Amino acid sequence: MNNRDKEQYLQEYEVLKKKGKPFFPYAVLKDSTMALVVVVVVIVLALIMGADQGPKADPNPTSYVPRPDWYFYFLFELLRVIKPPYLVPVATVIIPTIAMVLLLLLPFYDRGPERRPERRPIATTAGLMTIVAIAYLTYLGAEAGSPNEIALAVAPQFKAGEEVAAQSGCGACHKIGTNGNNGPGPELTHIASRIPRAAIIRSLKIGPGIMPSYKDLPPKKLNEMADFLASLD
Repeated sequence: MNNRDKEQYLQEYEVLKKKGKPFFPYAVLKDSTMALVVVVVVIVLALIMGADQGPKADPNPTSYVPRPDWYFYFLFELLRVIKPPYLVPVATVIIPTIAMVLLLLLPFYDRGPERRPERRPIATTAGLMTIVAIAYLTYLGAEAGSPNEIALAVAPQFKAGEEVAAQSGCGACHKIGTNGNNGPGPELTHIASRIPRAAIIRSLKIGPGIMPSYKDLPPKKLNEMADFLASLD
């Protein structure tokens, strides 16, 4: 901005400033009044309609998969992407905090007087990237299938093995169709096209790498799971 534009901007700002009203007490009073109205409405609705707390928590079921409310799906997906336990603070605290601080500091490192989005490339880009990132992660989090379920069209004779694989927690480390997680294990949707059944059952028994061993499963269930995985081609 050259001196002429700056001088013109200051003159226009001074004129608008004289026509307006100070933030305190006018704007503060309006915001406080509106906040009080909202609080009163919420209290009245709670007293009249009540608050549905849902059924009493039952600690016995082990098949329940907790999921956050929809407005936390983007953080849920971020935590799914960053899997190692020692990196959990990075996904839950460090990355969201850095992003929030950068947005809060936006007016300080983009101090241009322009208000048109096309003339504020830094602010516009930061805003659009934030919206796109949150929307994309929210979509992925909403579409993520449960790790305790497998939703694949398989032949009836493989249904028992599908149930064993779901109950054994394979989806905690593997992607199977639309369910499960993208790692740290490989995707199993087409596992039979890469390795034969003998190699699959050997891996189930040995538990290579960080994969747990399933050698203690009853032989019938172990073979059913191997048959199911061997059908995924």
